[in-house]
Amino acid sequence: MNIFYKMLEKIEIISKQNNNFIENSIKINEFIKNITKEELLILLREVGTIPESIKHDSTEEKLFSKASDCILSRAFIEIGLKSNILTERSDSADIIVESIFHNYTLVADAKAFRMSRTAKNQKDFKVKALSSWRKDNDYAVLCSPYFQYPVKESQIYKQSLEDNVCLFSWEYFIFLIENNIVESNEVSFASIWDFSNNFEINGTMKKAKNSFIGELDNKILELVNNQKIYCEFKAIIEQQIKSLTDRGNIEKKFWKEEENRIRNLTYEKAIEELIITKKLNNKIKQIEKYIGDLKKYV
Repeated sequence: MNIFYKMLEKIEIISKQNNNFIENSIKINEFIKNITKEELLILLREVGTIPESIKHDSTEEKLFSKASDCILSRAFIEIGLKSNILTERSDSADIIVESIFHNYTLVADAKAFRMSRTAKNQKDFKVKALSSWRKDNDYAVLCSPYFQYPVKESQIYKQSLEDNVCLFSWEYFIFLIENNIVESNEVSFASIWDFSNNFEINGTMKKAKNSFIGELDNKILELVNNQKIYCEFKAIIEQQIKSLTDRGNIEKKFWKEEENRIRNLTYEKAIEELIITKKLNNKIKQIEKYIGDLKKYV
């Protein structure tokens, strides 16, 4: 069993324990802290995709999201920065990062999506929110799966330029870590985190919505131009396409098995499951609570 599935197993076990979210988050963080560099690279290749087997809005899904924060924090550490996970759950950044050599700080947020997720919009990426969480820090960095960024144009690119939010990716981290690129006195990542602030739009403001991911690719390659490269970025992207294709087959298999399971249910069992899925009992109880609370006003 590779480290990704060990992590999923850990999340499943923790989700069933009677702990609060902060206690569970600490356990996930300790797990990620103790993995090797090679195991981190495996997680970086997988963490951008939420398994279909994890139920939407479940405790497991929340813990998977926290695990992605922990993996992102560990990735920053692996490239030579200080990084800490914050315990706040809303209206603040998940990660604070500090440069050891170049006197800057940044806030960061991790993103992961289901392969079955339909067209994503600007609210899914929360660029504006991340910018507001920057506060006194110098930069804001969003880390999303490379292939989940819109191919041609999107409001998120315009927002990124307006608010100077760096649209980074898990794949960029793989490239840097595979090639042992770390920040030092001679190498600063500040120009990467500040990319949106310095990017020049070629044309009218309407073109601000155009994807600039290709230009960011080139900026990262320019930064490591004088470093010894063991694994080219193009090769990493090609490998990631293969890995995601394999992962996609696993996720499709889950839903096909689920379809077969549903088809084999008895009529009564199917009705019972539909009622549970639609949370009808919860809705009825909430209405009863509302009606009961009305008496408090008399």
